[in-house]
Amino acid sequence: MFDLGNRVALVTGAGQGLGLAIAAALAQAGAGVILNGRQAARLQAAEAQIRGKGGTASPLPFDVADPREVAAGFERIEAAFGGLDILVSNVGIRHRFPLAEISTEDFHRVLEVNLAASFHLAKAAVALMVARGRGRIIMVTSIAGPLGRSNDAAYIAAKGGLAALVRALAVEFGSQGITTNAIAPGYFATETNAAMVDDPGVEDFVKRRVPLKRWGDPSEIAGAAVFLASDAASYVNGHVLTVDGGLSASF
Repeated sequence: MFDLGNRVALVTGAGQGLGLAIAAALAQAGAGVILNGRQAARLQAAEAQIRGKGGTASPLPFDVADPREVAAGFERIEAAFGGLDILVSNVGIRHRFPLAEISTEDFHRVLEVNLAASFHLAKAAVALMVARGRGRIIMVTSIAGPLGRSNDAAYIAAKGGLAALVRALAVEFGSQGITTNAIAPGYFATETNAAMVDDPGVEDFVKRRVPLKRWGDPSEIAGAAVFLASDAASYVNGHVLTVDGGLSASF
């Protein structure tokens, strides 16, 4: 049920962190994984890591926030692989500022990368998936989507919108064999979060608020992605799967 053999998957932000962990897991499950990011060298290192463990991976650098680059990237995917079975939209940025201090430009940039990019990716992916009569769209949102937090309005707005986009696509394309779901991570120890991991105050917060009393390891999100991409999740559609060690379940 979890076999992804003969499936083609695109994972954005696959050069490190959660994206790399997801890409590696999809490859271990048998998928041919297309690694996307903006830094070619980082993607090549990720490719080598996945191939070193027996997986199949190919780098495809382009900027997901640029609709023209997305269109060109998907043209290359169709030409090289004949189509696409799985899309994992993982790229995200964050600007933490009080509302009075965040610029209009920064607010729009967060929406472009965290929300609009997933729209463009999904639109391009669906065009290829419809022809196959099946597909899996997985968007990486956040526990910040349904929750609120001070000084983080842009990120929370974008992630909340992403969860709404998941529901909309699930309803629109479910009848064509395409499911759309999301993964909402909590506190994960990634390269991007290195400063937070090393911050004693944040470490204390994690130990107090997360019932498992620790940060998540990127490998611990991989199973959720393989599940949602596989036939085991064939009747799961429009769902946000929270992977946060129980943080959002506790007072």
